[in-house]
Amino acid sequence: MIIDAHTHLFSDEVRKKRRAYCARDEGFRLLYGNPKARMAGIEDLLENMDRENVDRSVVCGFPWKDPELCQEGNDYLLDGARKFPDRILPFICPPLHSLRQAERELARCLSRGAKGMGELAFYHGGLNSQDAHRMVSLVKSLAGTRIPVLLHVNEPVGHDYPGKSLKTLQPIYQFLDQIAGIDVILAHWGGGFFFYELMPEVARVARRVCYDTAASPFLYRPQIYSLAVGIIGPERILWGSDFPLLSPARYFREMAEAGLSPRVQAKVQGGNAQRLFAL
Repeated sequence: MIIDAHTHLFSDEVRKKRRAYCARDEGFRLLYGNPKARMAGIEDLLENMDRENVDRSVVCGFPWKDPELCQEGNDYLLDGARKFPDRILPFICPPLHSLRQAERELARCLSRGAKGMGELAFYHGGLNSQDAHRMVSLVKSLAGTRIPVLLHVNEPVGHDYPGKSLKTLQPIYQFLDQIAGIDVILAHWGGGFFFYELMPEVARVARRVCYDTAASPFLYRPQIYSLAVGIIGPERILWGSDFPLLSPARYFREMAEAGLSPRVQAKVQGGNAQRLFAL
């Protein structure tokens, strides 16, 4: 089974009225204000999955500030999963700026079949202490559910790009230290967080952390696959394409270039996600 652990979809309404939604949300404007920034709907994803022989895909919600937009976006993904239950794994985003509203929206979405929460992100201004406190309280409510949380993380060095906001990985370490027992996926290789698992205290808080490969060809040389396998093993790496950003073939080619064995590639391309999502 090939499982894409990181894709993004938007409704026809959002895609057709991109400029209007950019005016309503600064984070959305930062990522999608450029008319060339790719956006896709569920039909586009299913067509791509069929073409690339992808069996299932995680579809990520967007962290809108407006609770109404969060609900609309979540409903689009949940409806898609209801129509295509064997293809779509919906991850939803609650409004993160109000703990009460976030808890209410999370409960509503879980009752409708949400399989995870994310991609949680603070694209504009980074993660402050109040945001972190609310996020910890919200995530702790998932204890015992085996519902994973997908968190946007960027590398704190190198070139800038829209959505790159974290200047240090220390908030990620502190966050993980407070949510023991929760399954977490750190997007984009966790901004290199896996490297610090060479430190015993970091490895301790990251025991239930997986890392996805979203946007890897834009960020790292193929060697990152073999380095990650050497540090954390092959069982905690999830292939994510960041669709519609890049094609699956480019990732699979880089895995082969990095020297990953067919057995390890099978784990990364779907086996690990199959186990995490109990498919």
